[in-house]
Amino acid sequence: MSHDHSHGIGNYNRSFAIGVILNIIFVGIEAGYGILADSLALIADAGHNLSDVVSLLLAWGANVLATKAATEKRTYGFRKATVMASLASAILLLVALGGITWEASGRFYNPKPVEGMTVIVVAAIGVVINTLTALLFVKGQKHDLNIRGAFLHMAADAGVSLGVVFAGIFIMVKGWLWIDPVVSLMIVAVILVGTWRLLRDSINYAMDAVPDSIDIRAIRNYLMSFDQVNRIHDLHVWPLSTTEIALTVHVVVNGGLLDNNFLQNLQQHLHDHFGIEHSTIQVETSMGENDCMLDSNNCI
Repeated sequence: MSHDHSHGIGNYNRSFAIGVILNIIFVGIEAGYGILADSLALIADAGHNLSDVVSLLLAWGANVLATKAATEKRTYGFRKATVMASLASAILLLVALGGITWEASGRFYNPKPVEGMTVIVVAAIGVVINTLTALLFVKGQKHDLNIRGAFLHMAADAGVSLGVVFAGIFIMVKGWLWIDPVVSLMIVAVILVGTWRLLRDSINYAMDAVPDSIDIRAIRNYLMSFDQVNRIHDLHVWPLSTTEIALTVHVVVNGGLLDNNFLQNLQQHLHDHFGIEHSTIQVETSMGENDCMLDSNNCI
């Protein structure tokens, strides 16, 4: 049973390349206009957007590493790099949201007007570029934590830039200086929900927890549904990467003989119905004494 992931990886490589190029260009534009308009806000935001380029590169690098072949040292290859990248993305996002919250809180006590139409126009360009970049990952982020991290970074930037545009317009028309920090905090609250979930899922994946998409009780019931299966033990399900799931289990069967297709059908069903990409099944017989070291209540 073989599966080729290169097509999907290639699509994401193009998405990452486009996203990085678009955002590097925007950072240059934003920093340049920030210097010309003498706007510290634009220059600071350019620095923040540069950190998002770093995050995209981090996710991209992990995506590439996940395709590398296994070695004698790393028998599962570098698949876990995608989990590490998604965890790093979540932490970077929380740091960025903390910075935005700190800045917004300060503006309640020391409100500052948006520095002219230049800031609004550049922020609007940021909305377009960050939204386009986020759209590159909108489909993949539903099934891949690493891609979700990239998506959330871009969505966060698009939201913040949109907030600057609306706040700037209201300040220019109504003179409401308080609208700037209020909009910023509202955007932070919305993004925090997705970021917290990304952090939680990334930690669970890093700790080899059973992914939320897996119903381990249903897997157990399926394995026990065969007449020749007496019992199972040492069942483990964990993420190899942000897209691949592994399973190991010991199956104790009645009698010493099994149909040659039993294991193949078992693996195929686990793949097709439970999304288990890599299954390792040890078959033991119930005849005589079972001396399996892993068949005990004290075993994990």
